[in-house]
Amino acid sequence: MESALCVTFAHHNSIIMTKISKNRKLALSKYDNTKSYTLAEAAKLVKEITNTKFDSSVEISVRLGVDPRKANQMVRGSVSLPHGTGKTMKVLVLCTPDKEAEAKAAGADFVGLDEYIEKIKGGWTDVDVIITMPSVMGKVGALGRVLGPRGLMPNPKTGTVTMDIGKAVTDSKGGKIDFKVDKAGIVQALVAKVSFDSSKIADNANELLQTIMKLKPSSAKGTYVRSIFMSSTMSPSIEIDPKFLG
Repeated sequence: MESALCVTFAHHNSIIMTKISKNRKLALSKYDNTKSYTLAEAAKLVKEITNTKFDSSVEISVRLGVDPRKANQMVRGSVSLPHGTGKTMKVLVLCTPDKEAEAKAAGADFVGLDEYIEKIKGGWTDVDVIITMPSVMGKVGALGRVLGPRGLMPNPKTGTVTMDIGKAVTDSKGGKIDFKVDKAGIVQALVAKVSFDSSKIADNANELLQTIMKLKPSSAKGTYVRSIFMSSTMSPSIEIDPKFLG
C-alpha cells in the first residue's frame, strides 16, 4: 500500500513538474533571454509570458553599483506611480488622538497608537504601510526589530513620518511606493499588475527608474545602474537595457 502511495505521489509530482516546465518553456519561446529589451518591449512581453490564473504583480529589479554598507551610498526613497500599483494598500497610522480623524477621513485602514504598538510587539504586521508623526517616533522606534526586516519602519525620507497625515495616507492609497537598496545592492519594487495596459506598466516602471537615477549617491563610483530586470509572479525575467532609460 505504501509503495502504491509513493508511486501515485511521484506520478502526481511529475505531472505538476511537467505542467510548470511546459508553461515556462512556452514563456521562454516568446522572447530571447540572452538579449535586453526596451522598457516598452519588456512591458508587452511580460504580459505575453505570464500564465497565472490570478492577476500577477509586475516587479522591477535593479542592481546598483553601490555599497549599501556605507551610509553615503544608501539608496532609498519613494515614488508616486502615475497609474497606481493595482494593489489595495492597507495603511496603519500611529498617531495621537488629535490626528485620528484626519487619518480616518483620508482612508487609513487602522488608526491608533498604544494598542497597535502592543499588537506589533506581539508579531502583528498585517499592513503594507505604516505612517506616523515625529512626536511619537520614540514609541515607534522601539518596534524596529519587528518592522525593520519587513520594510515597514516609518522614515522621514519616504514621507511616512510627517505631520501631514492626511496627505501621506492619500499618497499611499493612490500608488506611492517606498523602495530601498538591499544588502546585495538590489532595489526591488512592485510597479503594476499584469492586467494593466503595457503602456501603463512601462510608465510606472519608468517613473521608478527615473527616481532611482536621480538618487545616485555622489560617492558611488563606476557604473551606477548595472542591470534591470522585469518579471511577473512566477514568470521568467526580462532584461531591460539601461541605455534606454535616457
